Amino acid sequence: MRMTLTTELDCSIDTAWAQLHRPALLEHIAWPLIRFTYRDPKTPPDTWSAGRYRVGMWSFGILPLGGQWVGIEFPEGEGIAEGRGVLRDNGSGTLIAKWDHWIFMEDMGDGRTRYTDRVDVEAGLLTPAIWLFARIFYGHRQRKWHRLVATGFRALR
Repeated sequence: MRMTLTTELDCSIDTAWAQLHRPALLEHIAWPLIRFTYRDPKTPPDTWSAGRYRVGMWSFGILPLGGQWVGIEFPEGEGIAEGRGVLRDNGSGTLIAKWDHWIFMEDMGDGRTRYTDRVDVEAGLLTPAIWLFARIFYGHRQRKWHRLVATGFRALR
């Protein structure tokens, strides 16, 4: 099942793209719905690079959701090309057989960026519930993106 959600950020694509590469951003925008613990490697990298990362996931920091593979890919290259950047998390985990999350960033001009989360989920009988969670989760994440942009990403320093 696919869920897509788009918003417009009041920051340049270069700023948004640089922040997207930081695990600290993921941790900040996912909290409090999801908390991550790093298993392999034991500590997060300073910036995401292509590869697979094993994490534990906790709902509201207390309810264990099992392990998850975060599979970072840059299908169109690691940088911005022709006003566009794409990051893919081709993940899977204990509860979710497929969590294929794509982030699309597009330069809108005037220092604004169109940001889209698209995720395909497969979790057997849990798929409709996981899809609903994804809708809530990505709405939460995008609201937190807006707050971070408004403060110049101060919470991540």
